Amino acid sequence: MELLSGPALAWQQYRSLLRKNAALAWRHRRSSALQLLSSLLFIFLIFCIDRAVRSRFSYTTAYQNVRDPRALVAPPIPPCEDKFFVKTPCYDFLWSGGGSARVPPLVDAIRRNNPGRPIPAEKVLGFTTPDEVDAWLFANPMRCPGALHFQDINATQMSYGIQTNSTPVARRGTYEDPTFKFQIPLQVAAEREMARLILGDPNFSWTVGFKEFAHPATETFSTIAQAGPTFFLAIAMFGFVFQISALVTEKELKLRQAMSIMGLYESAYWLSWLTWEALLTLLSALFTVLFGMMFRFDFFLNNSFGILFILFFLFQLNMLGFAFMISTFVAKAASATTVGFAIFIIGFLTQLVTTFGFPYSNTYEAYYRTIWSFFPPNVFAQALNILGKATATPEDKGISWNQRKTCQSFETDCIITVDDIYIWLISTFFLWFILAIYFDNIIPNVNGVRKSVFYFLTPSYWTGKGGKMREGGLCSCFGSNRPADDASPTDEDVLTEENLVKEQAAGNEVDPGVAVQIRGLRKTYPGSFNMGCCKCRTTKPFHSVKGLWVNLEKDQLFCLLGPNGAGKTTTISCLTGITPITGGDALIYGHSVRSTAGMSNIRRMIGVCPQFDILWDALTAKEHMELFASIKGLPSSTIKSVAEQSLAQVKLSQAANVRAGSYSGGMKRRLSVAIALIGDPKLVFLDEPTTGMDPITRRHVWDIIEEAKKGRAIVLTTHSMEEADILSDRIAIMAKGRLRCIGTSIRLKSKFGTGYIANVNFSGNGHAQSPNINGDAEAPVNPNIESVKSFFKERLDVDPK
Repeated sequence: MELLSGPALAWQQYRSLLRKNAALAWRHRRSSALQLLSSLLFIFLIFCIDRAVRSRFSYTTAYQNVRDPRALVAPPIPPCEDKFFVKTPCYDFLWSGGGSARVPPLVDAIRRNNPGRPIPAEKVLGFTTPDEVDAWLFANPMRCPGALHFQDINATQMSYGIQTNSTPVARRGTYEDPTFKFQIPLQVAAEREMARLILGDPNFSWTVGFKEFAHPATETFSTIAQAGPTFFLAIAMFGFVFQISALVTEKELKLRQAMSIMGLYESAYWLSWLTWEALLTLLSALFTVLFGMMFRFDFFLNNSFGILFILFFLFQLNMLGFAFMISTFVAKAASATTVGFAIFIIGFLTQLVTTFGFPYSNTYEAYYRTIWSFFPPNVFAQALNILGKATATPEDKGISWNQRKTCQSFETDCIITVDDIYIWLISTFFLWFILAIYFDNIIPNVNGVRKSVFYFLTPSYWTGKGGKMREGGLCSCFGSNRPADDASPTDEDVLTEENLVKEQAAGNEVDPGVAVQIRGLRKTYPGSFNMGCCKCRTTKPFHSVKGLWVNLEKDQLFCLLGPNGAGKTTTISCLTGITPITGGDALIYGHSVRSTAGMSNIRRMIGVCPQFDILWDALTAKEHMELFASIKGLPSSTIKSVAEQSLAQVKLSQAANVRAGSYSGGMKRRLSVAIALIGDPKLVFLDEPTTGMDPITRRHVWDIIEEAKKGRAIVLTTHSMEEADILSDRIAIMAKGRLRCIGTSIRLKSKFGTGYIANVNFSGNGHAQSPNINGDAEAPVNPNIESVKSFFKERLDVDPK
């Protein structure tokens, strides 16, 4: 079957990954709905805040256009208990008269003639001088709302002063105006009684009214401009956290690694996530604007729909690129929420600073604005501020699409326009996306593997003809570790195998019957780690594989045996490109594992069943098979049928549409084996494939593996001697990173004294001869002995004794 390659394969992988993302979103539809409809919740909260604010200021005219103000009649002096914040007992007012004999009667007249409520004498307290009044007020805070200070000049002249607390206060949504409630009543009462006293007419009176000037709304308030940045940032943070969680989960669970081993293009992976999340972002932005219009906010009704939609879309798209970049630094999915909350707090604080005018003003240098604008919430807050001012009063018409490039009339200090903010959001999005790809390559992955910091400057990266991966952090000291000491094999079969491979490698010979040629493969894990940037504490390095020389032939199953830590899984990791090799090389169908281009070709022809199942719990077995078939490059017309056949082969047809998360351990292993064999790979790695299976299922999987030998090479690791004996054509036993013995099952049993012992008796010339093939010196020589010995040596790889 011819597999796809190049752009056609990349396009197929891209479409398959989009379907995978859609399936995962549907399986987690509650989270998806929350991500899309979170705008409804937060706009409703903004609506509640707006109603509360408007209700609180509904009686004040500062936020209204007043064309024909009505007059308000000055009220009488209120009882001191009416003041919002007062201590009892209290006094309605204090007075001082400088010792004048005319002042006490004047004060008595003010008390008696207070309209509607004569003031009792005990509610008024008199002093000689204003200083005495001040001293009493300081000693008795919150016990009197005001004071009158009289000065008797002569018989026809008398002056006075009013002392009140001018601080406006509010309680339970009600506003207390100290001017109208306390100052004007005292002023009217004092002047009325002074006029009566001087005129000598106790019935003299007038009606005093209070009327403000006609004026436009002298103060503007926009709930969207003030509270919107925080709530709209919260809307974006839902998608931000979900995206980081999705990316980090696939990285943490090695799902992305499993797809890469099967030949996934990095471009298809990133573009599939970008497309899917951009689609969700577009819907979220659209819902945000529509919900805002549904709640009848002037901000959404009067400003251009196109301006608002593009603003919200670009901001959330920018946060998406920012999430891509941040995800490269996060190792655990559980940390995504913490990271998201931290960024939300930072964004809230920087947006708060932005609403106060920093740094989008001529007061600040341009470099402040440049640095500040790199953080997406900052320019977004400034855009909301501009659009909010444009719709602050009912008469404001908002900003039309054609006005997005110009400063508005209400902006006295215009530095940045809406169109400039669009440019910032678009350009920084591409910056975050490029940095995400860069950091993804230079930050160590789950296996501690990374590329050079300057990998993009090397020709090998752009040509794909070379390049190496590195291990450790950016400041790792690995490289100074000594390699493992070379030691000649003590086993003659291992030595023979090593000499054969070395001879072929020296002569650059390519044996057509060899699928994999391992040439002195060495793997050393660095023995140093970072305690800070470029500060290392040296520890002893661990040599996992110490010079492996072996040929793996086609149409055969090569079994690796050995205890835990022997180097079996590490060898497979090196051959599949998961872990870069420290020394030596390996050729898989002529392609070197040390070459980037070689590894790309290798991954197109291999299948891997990992030691631990790497599956999406929310995807079904059928969806797994179709996904990996697409990644492998099977033609789209055959993917469905191949997936069904593969599942039937491992007896999972009945559970094909069941989520893998509900599978038993044995069923998951069978699914992993089916994934490894999909696409007819030339080389298959099976790392303990039958772990957790019941005996019947294990036997069935053995039959599948036995049948799969045809046309391919298989590398099997296992702890089951029975499994190795039944399936393997050759067995190699590793211990402490070295190959200790190699040969067929019969060869190893014969050599190490276990297994079967064959005694061959010959008969000839009419009488029986019973010497065995071990060769009895006293027995007559039979001409058939040599041919039998040759059969055991060549066909069974056993040296007769």
